[in-house]
Amino acid sequence: MKALNYGSLNIDFVYNVEHFVRSGETISSQNMAIFAGGKGLNQSVALAKSGIDTWHAGNIGEDGEFLAEILQKAGAHTDFITRLPGRNGHAIIQKQPNGQNCILLYGGSNRQNTKTQVDEVISHFEKGDYLILQNEINEIAYIMERAHEKGMIIVLNPSPMDEKIFTYPLEYVDYFLLNEIEAKDLTGFKDFVEEDGITATGEHLDDALSENEQDTDSAKELENANTSIDRWDALLDAVFSHFPNSKVVLTLGEYGSIYKDEKQKIHQPIVKVPVVDTTAAGDTFTGFFIGSIAKGLSPKEAMQIAAKASAIAVSRQGAAPSIPELNEVYDFGR
Repeated sequence: MKALNYGSLNIDFVYNVEHFVRSGETISSQNMAIFAGGKGLNQSVALAKSGIDTWHAGNIGEDGEFLAEILQKAGAHTDFITRLPGRNGHAIIQKQPNGQNCILLYGGSNRQNTKTQVDEVISHFEKGDYLILQNEINEIAYIMERAHEKGMIIVLNPSPMDEKIFTYPLEYVDYFLLNEIEAKDLTGFKDFVEEDGITATGEHLDDALSENEQDTDSAKELENANTSIDRWDALLDAVFSHFPNSKVVLTLGEYGSIYKDEKQKIHQPIVKVPVVDTTAAGDTFTGFFIGSIAKGLSPKEAMQIAAKASAIAVSRQGAAPSIPELNEVYDFGR
């Protein structure tokens, strides 16, 4: 079994700022650093470090050769990376002292994939291999069509979310990895309050989690969250009503994440650590979750490993450089 990540390869320019720049405002950054990044690269690094046979497909520009070297060092195959003239895709990232960030993307070489390239890449994969996609490159719909024809298992992390998502054959997706905003945008879901005007909280926990997957720590985390379990439940139901054959991971920031398929629902709390940089948190989670599933672990085990890996990543500076080795994940918290 192989995992193909057809995704972006970015150069990240990270600026440390007191606060995000507001409209019409000019501020000075405290410092600037350059890192390898892009959701595609980050997820390939995480997939490779999770221990599965990882292949990255995509493009780099004249200034992006070091990105392929980073993938190789992480253990990912780079045979399907094409070198193109012109600038590489890049991101301008503002990072606040609390670790939160906002990101501006320039597509560059990431937006120059061709159908001929796609055909050549997909020809090297078979039924049961995994295809991992984000939304930072072009030709995604065609990639999905070709992978579906092959019988590949399709994983979609629809980030950044935009209108192009709705032109993709989403019925082919086997795994969705979504945050709350992406899930709402994907389904048109609207928040609600109960008829008495009080938003539901942890009192509905027993209904929100399946009996065979409840966990004391998970329950305590949710009860203390002071947010709507009913809303999360309804949001997951909305995703399933649109995509009944898919498995879904809903990430909830400080409240952890929830996995749902046709048989079970599992809540995974975050692993609390001092936060340094959240840039690669979601990509690390995605890579280690899918890597664990591909290796035959249960969804519950995969969620636990992904949460630990993500916690290590947010405790470090940078995107790809923050992603831990598998042995670090296994040793974490011992």
